[in-house]
Amino acid sequence: MLLLQFSTSHYCRKARLALGYKKINYQVENLTPGLHILKLKPLTGLTTLPVLLPQVEGQPEAIADSTQIFKFLEGYCPSPSLLLPDERQQKEAWMLEDWLDESIGTATRFIYYDFRAGAGKQIDSSLMSQMVINVVRRQYGITRETVELAQSRMAIALDVLSSKWHLREYLVGDCPSVADIAAAALLSPLALIPEYRQGYPWLFERIVEIHKICGEPPPPGLDKL
Repeated sequence: MLLLQFSTSHYCRKARLALGYKKINYQVENLTPGLHILKLKPLTGLTTLPVLLPQVEGQPEAIADSTQIFKFLEGYCPSPSLLLPDERQQKEAWMLEDWLDESIGTATRFIYYDFRAGAGKQIDSSLMSQMVINVVRRQYGITRETVELAQSRMAIALDVLSSKWHLREYLVGDCPSVADIAAAALLSPLALIPEYRQGYPWLFERIVEIHKICGEPPPPGLDKL
């Protein structure tokens, strides 16, 4: 299998965690932002990553979107399962995954790229890095006002997750689920931001643990935990 990705994308990390959890051998191809459209349009008709190419006879040529990749992998390799045996718990897990994917992952992006353009510029102050950051900021409309909204949304999200993940190993049920994978990936960029690292140590302990379970190296900022 081949995963088309941006190497720094937290949504692509989400797909890698799922592949790792399933213990599926795969390769990655890192695409260049902007030029990636030339490769994706003929494959999916879309312009977003990740995209998984199963390269297996009888399977789809390409699966776009991390959630759809989850669902494909579950059918292709049912064990170990990312679905919980209890139907009610699994519905909750999908609700959390969708909320994290559609709302909180976006908030993370706004907060992270605002940080990288300001206080976190020293992480990589190279011209190329700053050009990419500025392109992302323009593309998504990252402004002071939208960042403040994202920070407010993130504060609520972390309060919700605290009640579920702070004292429990998994968000739902007694084993990893799509909710844990989504949370571990989509919140991982916050590890480079001191106020989040200091304010929510339990969050990053959970993120590291899920990465270990999935056989994926911890994200930047957590590689020494």
